[in-house]
Amino acid sequence: MSKVALITGITGQDGAYLAEYLIKKGYVVHGLKRRSSMFNTDRIDHLYQDPHVENRNLILHYGDLTDSLNLTRIIGETQPDEIYNLAAMSHVKVSFDTPEYTANADGLGVLRILEAVRLLNLIPKTRIYQASTSELYGLVQEVPQKETTPFYPRSPYAVAKLYGYWITVNYREAYKMHASNGILFNHESPLRGETFVTRKVTRAVSRIALGMQKKVYMGNLSSKRDWGHAKDYVRAMYAILQQDEPSDYVIATGITTTIRDFLKMAFAEIGVEIVFKGEHVNEVAVLNYIDERMFIERVGEAYLDNFKKRIGDEVVGVDPQYFRPTEVDLLIGDATKARTCLGWEPKYDLAALVEDMMLNDIKLMKKESYLRKGGYEILNYFE
Repeated sequence: MSKVALITGITGQDGAYLAEYLIKKGYVVHGLKRRSSMFNTDRIDHLYQDPHVENRNLILHYGDLTDSLNLTRIIGETQPDEIYNLAAMSHVKVSFDTPEYTANADGLGVLRILEAVRLLNLIPKTRIYQASTSELYGLVQEVPQKETTPFYPRSPYAVAKLYGYWITVNYREAYKMHASNGILFNHESPLRGETFVTRKVTRAVSRIALGMQKKVYMGNLSSKRDWGHAKDYVRAMYAILQQDEPSDYVIATGITTTIRDFLKMAFAEIGVEIVFKGEHVNEVAVLNYIDERMFIERVGEAYLDNFKKRIGDEVVGVDPQYFRPTEVDLLIGDATKARTCLGWEPKYDLAALVEDMMLNDIKLMKKESYLRKGGYEILNYFE
């Protein structure tokens, strides 16, 4: 019989990639999604199967990490071999605005899953993966950060995740659960949410190239992050639950990059050089040079003349509203344990990640632009 996996947060970036990965391995995947008046399944629509189809390998359930009865019922009904808890209020800046909900979902939500497995007598059967985060390190005590590095969380999100991390360790030790933490450093992709910094950058650069946007405003340009591709990181999640013994693993590339340099790389993908001037809140980036051949190849000849007129214009600015009350300045992970014990190696480097995201967003923004123009034409026709 096929193995059964339950993925919370299946409609998110990681959930979508993981669901596809497990289905290809022959799993039956159950996914937990929150009820909404609008469809929010775009990332997994290509995997969706009508409820009337027999022997489906993807089944969705309405649920929320704040509802223990609902979680217990779903776990009891699905009897999963593996649970991947990926659901969370995962936007660090927003967690300062919604600290109570963040603590409830990201902290106590983990406890509800662990306790459900215990009460349903599924400990011998069910393995649990908890999505931990590099934000646990916060005000970093060691460079690079590894499994033994002390935690120093700097946001309500990170503090809630700290509880999730330690309650996972506690249930593993107290009840002999196969429960493991994946301490994942930043991982991005074309499926990343639009409000996360990397996707905000690639969308904005694409829109600027297409003449849909003049400028993008950022927060702390000097923040350094260890960015990998989400496709690589879901392979690590799976590998963690295939180990004979549960444990905790840092998953990272070991390379750190500033947001400023990520912006430069995104513009370079369309053949554009930007130059930064000024400091702190007065820092800006201006268009400095265009490789016309590359711009035409990546964006299109139709957009070149208008873009050339913008040489010398500001395209990046700083807005203090995007600063966090407590900042995390440097994250870089040491994934030696994962490489040694899991045999895990990333297939994407940062350049390949940026290229993947930029090509996707240029295509996506072109489609949006065409639809807008078509909409105006239709409105004009009826007028």
